[in-house]
Amino acid sequence: MTTPLIAGLSVAAAALAGRYGIQAWQAFKARPPTARMRKFYEGGFQPKMTRREAALILGVRESTPPDKVREAHRKVMVANHPDAGGSHYLASKINEAKDILLGKTKNSGSAF
Repeated sequence: MTTPLIAGLSVAAAALAGRYGIQAWQAFKARPPTARMRKFYEGGFQPKMTRREAALILGVRESTPPDKVREAHRKVMVANHPDAGGSHYLASKINEAKDILLGKTKNSGSAF
């Protein structure tokens, strides 16, 4: 008499677990895709920095608005600031990239 009751409860529990699993899978598939790992600019610097290279260094597009360029510059600079163990050379290149994208370039070339 108890065996059919236990079997019925087991089937009901399996059905509820299956239903929950299907709902969780559908919710998982419906979420928007996100980047797992951000890829940063790899490679050496060109003798004279171009807008393309500047955009790659800051991780933005060449047509990015100035406020977004400043925000990207701040994020990259925090990670590479000389006071926090970063390189002075990299900091100067990051600043140069920001200046190029904001249109504040000097006519003379870089000292490096």
